[in-house]
Amino acid sequence: MKSLLILFVGCVGIISVMAQTPPVAKKETKITTIHGDKLVDDYFWLREKSNPEVLNYLKAENAYTEAIMKPTEALQETLYKEMLGRIKETDLSVPYPKDGYLYYTRTEQGKQYPTYCRKKGTLRGKEEVLLDMNAMAAGKAFFSVGAFQVSNDTNLLVFSTDEVGFRQYKLHVKDLRTGQVTTDLAERVTSIAWANDNKTLFYVTEDATTKRSNKFYRHVIGGKPELLYEEKDELYRIGTARTRSRGYILLGIESSTTTEYRYLSADKPNSELKLILKRENDHEYYPDHHGKLFYIRTNDKGRNFRLVTAPIDDPGKKNWKELIAHRQETMLEDVDIFANHYVVLEREDGLNKMRITDLKSGDAHYINFPEPVYATAGATNAEFNTAKFRFSYQSFITPNSVFEYDFVTKRRKLLKETEVLGGYDKTKYTSERVYATASDGTKIPISLVYKKGCNRDGMNPLLLIGYGSYGISYDVDFSSNRFSLLDRGFIIGIAHIRGGGDLGKPWHDAGKMMVKKNTFTDFIASAEYLLDKQYTSQDRLLITGGSAGGLLMGAVVNLRPELFKAVISYVPFVDVMNTMLDASLPLTVGEYLEWGNPNEKPAYEYMKSYSPYDNIEGKDYPAMLVRTSFHDSQVMYWEPAKYVAKLRAMKTDKNVLLFKTKLEPGGHGGASGRYDRLRDTAFDYAYMLHQVGIEK
Repeated sequence: MKSLLILFVGCVGIISVMAQTPPVAKKETKITTIHGDKLVDDYFWLREKSNPEVLNYLKAENAYTEAIMKPTEALQETLYKEMLGRIKETDLSVPYPKDGYLYYTRTEQGKQYPTYCRKKGTLRGKEEVLLDMNAMAAGKAFFSVGAFQVSNDTNLLVFSTDEVGFRQYKLHVKDLRTGQVTTDLAERVTSIAWANDNKTLFYVTEDATTKRSNKFYRHVIGGKPELLYEEKDELYRIGTARTRSRGYILLGIESSTTTEYRYLSADKPNSELKLILKRENDHEYYPDHHGKLFYIRTNDKGRNFRLVTAPIDDPGKKNWKELIAHRQETMLEDVDIFANHYVVLEREDGLNKMRITDLKSGDAHYINFPEPVYATAGATNAEFNTAKFRFSYQSFITPNSVFEYDFVTKRRKLLKETEVLGGYDKTKYTSERVYATASDGTKIPISLVYKKGCNRDGMNPLLLIGYGSYGISYDVDFSSNRFSLLDRGFIIGIAHIRGGGDLGKPWHDAGKMMVKKNTFTDFIASAEYLLDKQYTSQDRLLITGGSAGGLLMGAVVNLRPELFKAVISYVPFVDVMNTMLDASLPLTVGEYLEWGNPNEKPAYEYMKSYSPYDNIEGKDYPAMLVRTSFHDSQVMYWEPAKYVAKLRAMKTDKNVLLFKTKLEPGGHGGASGRYDRLRDTAFDYAYMLHQVGIEK
């Protein structure tokens, strides 16, 4: 291989780095003293985003990664073409009805982004292009549309755009009659809601420094915005929405453990905000509207929530009437209210269930699903007065499908199953749910998928995925890309560890704050189970996670590095202490309720005991690929940069450590264009396959 010379300017001068030699970051020791303890950081300087040395270091790491991965370029191209060959490039989403129009997006072969369209009446009508993202993104490395809402009279479209990846959206209004666009209506907009007069818009903006959504505005198009509410408690963030009934504008005020809602009539946008129920510590409630009632999902009687109604004129607790009681084993996750029915999304034994209730008779029934491991959720249901409900269904082996369910006949109709090209045959694969046992006896669900005929002899490469934070459930989903691994003998698994919401709110509670380590030991127990049952072996076990899942990756390899062959870590939250001690960073203060407040000594000591960056030791580690984005707003690039620099300096093995930073615009989720994302996946898969000796 031809040598590649990289020049990295550090405090010790110019370092020559050959293609096969990793960069070495300089050390500048910074000591933070807190609670009588010294927090030593040799790489704090990598936070200096405008420092040319920082950019030089990141470029050097990218060049090293490119050099190491060069032998896999042919495999990357094979994988890219393979995955692209399964995708119907020119396609149409399922059109949904709203105010006499059918709205949909379509994609075209060779174009990175979808086009937003509508047709009046039927699909035989003339197409009206609302937003052509490909034209809007021309010449831009990143482009994303956030909000997208059309006024009741169908004349005005309000939408927001981000051109960097920092999740910093600008608000625009397009007159669909003339095509005229009013740009930059507002900055840093995070949520919006139309009033029913077709001219008044409500929106929320975020603080410029912390990115906390904190201000709520009323804005008559053509006039000046009016600030209606500002949330000053840094533990809380706010958001707005209009109920499906179009009766009310809701302002949600939420921390990780507590909520408060205010409301005003969507027919009277100049009216004052009213309070549903004042915030109470550890009480979460979420309202929706029907007629003269609010339907409220509340955890006041138990962590897994119950459903009550309250009169709009006096919605205080004394007037609450219970519809669905709290159940110890069933999480009430969401409620969709329609004119004559309501739909409850529940979670039991880690799986979604849908319960339909007739508002007049009170009769209830469930929609049944066929597979042992699956995911389902409500699809786009824009209309209130309807007898039909749309939901999505998918599994490891069933492509994402949109069904329409008739409330009256109780029949479902498949509207669209995502087409997988290239002769995909779902009967060649199988999925199952198994359970590992944690050290405290808790059963940890693991969802697995593999090709039929796969022997349990320890010879299969296995990719184990995990997250386990914020009460977010890691549901199984369908990805045609995964078959490039499955067809090469991989088993793919998801560990549904504590800290997530997979088994309800108590599952989250058991993996956060001062019991956060359960998340990590659950994942290790899952890996040990798969090894013990010979699904794989230690030299063929790969693990991956992103963001808080990257924290998981860093923690488990510090605890049990010998279990894993390789790690793929995306935008990892690994510098826990420095980040949580810096209240000026986006999201920090609000996350005290997830991780703890390190300004309190017990929390500081506990968090430091698992923080990946602070617990790197001079020992052998598995091979690693760490990926990040220079413009990430959720986990700053310097966290993985510092982590990799420290790991390089301390680890004793010769296993390859690669660090790849997306320097051009891109966000927490990576590239915005679908072909660019596919290239990134091909790179990652080539890395995984190479680690287990599969070269084609």
